[in-house]
Amino acid sequence: MDNHLFTKAYNKIKQSENILIVAHEKPDGDAVSSACAMAELLTLINKKFTIFTADTPASQFDYLPHVEKFINHLDRFDYDLIIALDCANKKRTSLSNFIENKKSNQYIIEIDHHIQEDDYADLTIREDDAASTTQVLYKFIKANKIKINKNIANCILTGIITDTANFFYPNTSPETINIASKLMARGAKLPQIVEKTWRNKSLAAMKIWGKAMSRLTINPKYNFATTLLTEEDLGKDINDDDLEGIAGFLSNLHDVKGLMLLREDKNGWLRGSLRTADPKINISKVAQTLGGGGHIKAAGFKLKGKIQETTNGWKII
Repeated sequence: MDNHLFTKAYNKIKQSENILIVAHEKPDGDAVSSACAMAELLTLINKKFTIFTADTPASQFDYLPHVEKFINHLDRFDYDLIIALDCANKKRTSLSNFIENKKSNQYIIEIDHHIQEDDYADLTIREDDAASTTQVLYKFIKANKIKINKNIANCILTGIITDTANFFYPNTSPETINIASKLMARGAKLPQIVEKTWRNKSLAAMKIWGKAMSRLTINPKYNFATTLLTEEDLGKDINDDDLEGIAGFLSNLHDVKGLMLLREDKNGWLRGSLRTADPKINISKVAQTLGGGGHIKAAGFKLKGKIQETTNGWKII
């Protein structure tokens, strides 16, 4: 990545007076921690900011600085700078109308590690091979000689930990490990982060994981695994926090080329999570054919519909 882009982005930040930080809908650990890291940076340089995401961050991230400042509704859009984090297309920001009608004096910076789907920003900083958006932010911070305090270190390491499943996924590189070690030297608490983001499952959540495992099937023609969860399975006690990580965990199946977890939500949508560990497969291309997107090894999509059980198996209606 050309350091000129990092410098240009930081100069724009320093010139701006009213900044909007945007994370994607249903924000995962990388999105939440990226926004919190940027909020901490803006606090350090005394900038006025707002943090927006369409959905409230999961309670497991309550330990991150500034997480209490997230809002999920905007009454106005008079920001002179919008910083979109972990949003590969403008639809993911949940602000498509605002972005399409932004004024000439409004500027958008996108920082991400997904494959580009929508060129909506004035300045894009993207590293497709980075393990997380926070890993890209780390390089942005270092390039601009910004001191990494304990808050920033915990945010960046949280994004790395959650997007690599504790360094387990194949997107973990030697650079990722090296950055993580430097963050720990700056005060990031790896054991506490793992405890908060991974070892936090309730009994109800573990039973749902068991249900997903019990329904695993493998298509022998394509060597592709699938499983599903219905709205009835999820009931009232299960939330998105409880489901975080299931697809990644199940993708550990030996000798399969990929996996799809399909689940119903309460609003009539089907949400699909796709994973692969096969070095020859780009699973995001599958997601894109279904209107979604994501990483080469981890992607997702959503469709209107319901899952129905029949005598011949399950079908989408």
